[in-house]
Amino acid sequence: MKTHSGFIAIIGPTNAGKSTLINQIMGRKVSAVSHKVQTTRSRLRAVKMVGDTQLIFVDTPGVFKPSRRLDRAMVGAAMDALGDADAILLMIDAKHGITQTIRDIVIKTNNVPLFAFINKSDAVRKDTLLPMIAGLSEMASFREIFIGSALKNDGIEPMLKSLAAVMPESPYLFEPRDQTDVPDTLWLAEITREKVYKFVHQELPYHIFVVTEKVDTDDEGVLDIYQKIVVATQGHKKIVVGKGGAQLKQIGMAARHEIQDEWGVNARLHIFVSVESNWENKRENYEEQGLDFGK
Repeated sequence: MKTHSGFIAIIGPTNAGKSTLINQIMGRKVSAVSHKVQTTRSRLRAVKMVGDTQLIFVDTPGVFKPSRRLDRAMVGAAMDALGDADAILLMIDAKHGITQTIRDIVIKTNNVPLFAFINKSDAVRKDTLLPMIAGLSEMASFREIFIGSALKNDGIEPMLKSLAAVMPESPYLFEPRDQTDVPDTLWLAEITREKVYKFVHQELPYHIFVVTEKVDTDDEGVLDIYQKIVVATQGHKKIVVGKGGAQLKQIGMAARHEIQDEWGVNARLHIFVSVESNWENKRENYEEQGLDFGK
């Protein structure tokens, strides 16, 4: 039997819905989802079988104008993904339309099959979508342009079939089943980081770091998960901890419930907050997230 397998880079501006799309495709949480921009940091891979074809999605950090080392590493990871891809899926937020960031991304795409997904189409007037499609078609030779909603699972099935149709003949690069290529420790950290943004999104900059330092299992099968939330200043620590520790307790409770629901286990989550003003300049923090320290 001939098999097909290939990589699809999902790329687009921050908050275009890339993480929501990959989570919807997989039917489970793979990437952090937040209304705060730049929450996906590393390139997370998810494997989806469509018939006999294996689609390997790479959810990249959103593309934005980089200013700090972490910003440059995140944008670098997104653009590097284009060179490894067998197809590119450009995510566009229908509410923002064709921005300069979209134009910059299209210029940097190579000769691999290019697709577009206009997301959040239910949030705009329908008469604005056709001009958007026309504008994209003038910019590049898109194989197909899809319209839908990642959040509502609208338009995803036909898109998957079209992506599967352009995958190269190849042995399966992963076991032929739906799965994620994300280390458990990183996945656990992503869950907690998402909850931090959920509860303190107004007060806290996005540049925090969560690391899962250890996971133990007791005699009754309960997971003990030890995590550290790293912030840059004492002021940020006070925000995360909250009055009398209330905010940190809320973050930990929400993260623990999601971990238990996703893994079907009982868990205890032990979180402390550490102030490390120079953490963005430490190589090991980038390697932990699969990013290139030198960019």
